[in-house]
Amino acid sequence: MIPTVDLPNLSLGVPQYLWLLVVPALLLVAWCWQLWRRLSDRRRALQGRVVPVREQLPLVGNLPFWLCVILASALVVVALARPRGPATVVREGGLDIVILQDASASMHVRDVSGNRWRRSMQFIRTLTDALSWKNDRIAMAVFAHIAAPQVRLTRDPNVFLFFLDHLSAAPPFRIEDETTWDTNLELGIHWGLRVIERDTEQHGRSPNAQMFILLTDGEAWSGEVANALKRADQEAVPVNVIGVGTLGGGAMPVLFNADGTPNIDPETPTSSRLDRPSLQRVAATGGGRYFELDRDGDRQIASRIVDAGRRQAPKLDSTEEAEDLYWYVLATAAVLVALGILFLRERSELLIHLAGASAIFVAMYGLLR
Repeated sequence: MIPTVDLPNLSLGVPQYLWLLVVPALLLVAWCWQLWRRLSDRRRALQGRVVPVREQLPLVGNLPFWLCVILASALVVVALARPRGPATVVREGGLDIVILQDASASMHVRDVSGNRWRRSMQFIRTLTDALSWKNDRIAMAVFAHIAAPQVRLTRDPNVFLFFLDHLSAAPPFRIEDETTWDTNLELGIHWGLRVIERDTEQHGRSPNAQMFILLTDGEAWSGEVANALKRADQEAVPVNVIGVGTLGGGAMPVLFNADGTPNIDPETPTSSRLDRPSLQRVAATGGGRYFELDRDGDRQIASRIVDAGRRQAPKLDSTEEAEDLYWYVLATAAVLVALGILFLRERSELLIHLAGASAIFVAMYGLLR
């Protein structure tokens, strides 16, 4: 929520304290008199004294410090009067993120920490830390030759992390199944859209910005990828792609027969590498951006994706609320005192003023609580 304070229509909760402004007003008159005296004395000293070298006399000395203190005290009195302003609070929609996780056999390749699957799960945990979980929701579907939704759209982090804990070790598809050795991206995107459609059927149209996050190595795709991306574009759901793996690649997992001998299929690739060019094309066609694990930091990738989604989120409505402003006034007073301290020259004087200022602000905090 973004508050906007209407400054011309400020009000005071306790206006009785305003009479105390008489004190800083009198001190300001005394300060002006001291400034006039100092400038007069300085002018006479420069005109009447004769010394071998040109004498350097400070123009105003520590008077700027006292001016800052007087102005700060006036602001403290204003803070005691409890200024309040009508604020227009704009409520923004959150994010609906559907993670499309590649669960094919190539995700078992160990060219990254652990393997590609475990590296993906590590990033997803980082992504959950970047969400606010107030209006944001997240879902997850995995795909190989077939696809299966794992978590529906939820704003409960405990629910999502529960499923993530059970998926952190290995994909839900068995490596021994033939369907695991294929990657049907079209079906993965189809199920991602189905997750959004199912949520719309149950809860109505979501006000959140929607997006897909595709984690894959881009290896051995099947299906009509262009058709899937076109449908996602029609639904205004951008596809952000995150590449998992390395350009050098690694060895594919080996299946064994019942007698312990390797089950070698000449049509099955023995190695897998990250297909960066095709993933970049998918991201460009899908209206999203391409990232790559271990080329950019996980937190940086998560923040960029979430920030891009926030910019797409619509503004829902606005409400009028009363905004207390005295903390802003006190902060300005503290800045003035800190600025005035720069004009002090004596260390003992500086310590005394710092102690006095600290005591005053502690007392003010007690009064305004």
